[in-house]
Amino acid sequence: MKLGIVGLPNVGKSTLFNAITQAGAESANYPFCTIEPNVGVVSVPDERLLKLQQIYNSEKIVPTAIEFCDIAGLVRGASKGEGLGNKFLSHIREVEAIVHVVRCFDDPNVVHVDGSVDPIRDIETINIELILSDIEVLERRIQKTQKAAKADKSLASELEILEKIKETLEGNKPVRSMNFSDDDQAFVKQLNLLTYKPVIYVANVCEDDLVDNGDSNEYVKRVREYASNENSQVVVICAQIESEIAELGDDEKAEFLKDLGLTESGLDKLIKAGYSLLGLISFLTAGPKEVRAWTIKNGTKAPQAGGKIHSDIERGFIRAETIAYEDLISVGTMSAAKEKGLVRLEGKDYIVKDGDVILFRFNV
Repeated sequence: MKLGIVGLPNVGKSTLFNAITQAGAESANYPFCTIEPNVGVVSVPDERLLKLQQIYNSEKIVPTAIEFCDIAGLVRGASKGEGLGNKFLSHIREVEAIVHVVRCFDDPNVVHVDGSVDPIRDIETINIELILSDIEVLERRIQKTQKAAKADKSLASELEILEKIKETLEGNKPVRSMNFSDDDQAFVKQLNLLTYKPVIYVANVCEDDLVDNGDSNEYVKRVREYASNENSQVVVICAQIESEIAELGDDEKAEFLKDLGLTESGLDKLIKAGYSLLGLISFLTAGPKEVRAWTIKNGTKAPQAGGKIHSDIERGFIRAETIAYEDLISVGTMSAAKEKGLVRLEGKDYIVKDGDVILFRFNV
């Protein structure tokens, strides 16, 4: 999973990126501190791996991972090449989802590129630039399809979709706010439009607003209302607190969060939101050498899940020896699970579920 962290200059993007990846990207109180996207890979916390390691006495744990890209700040006119606009747009086109950091705190010591704090104005500044870029892409595609449709009448339906999308964009609404049939979704996805990418709005708040998850913060309320109108999610985070958490060990982290009245870090919330937004789940493999988590799309069938491990497994798939994680933990060993009939032999049409512990049988 590749997420692009975006936002106006000085909203806390790089501070958040440093905290969640501990990659040491430069962070400073002036615009365009980030020019080339910094990339950091974050292990996804999964308590199930540790418990499976104890059962199998595995040598190591290999969690699944998320790739975060800290993309350069954006200003008005980016779609026309202002500031670092062209680079910004090319970098954002490469990610699966957008993490849009929005400033929801007042601090006279941190300058705002527009001189005042207004999260909706900030969101719209970026969204409008993405919309303008998408309109430009669509105009070229429509022109090309119109010419082709003169000889191929089957393209009329594609042209109709393209024109509906353009109409929506010209109303300053992102493509993700539209509803498409399953067949149309496949067509729209291959257009690779920036405003069709799913978005998580990260409301960057001060420490005091974390206790009630930003419910009393007027800025956060406005962001949530805006996000609900375009089918996006909101995660409330204090980037400064995340910086402090990043410096702590696991035990210290748990105590620190408890002192703040929190049950999970901002990174944990962001990862959960990312999985939910992209429809992802994890299945598990376990043995003496390693316990490992694998990320797949919800709805993936067993052979394709095996293909995430190695293409030979998908090509020569025979069956998947499967047990639910909770069932395995309840009896304590795989042999006990087999005795109780908890282990299933699933075929090629089996849809893998989150937390399935799987041993793939294959032959090539």
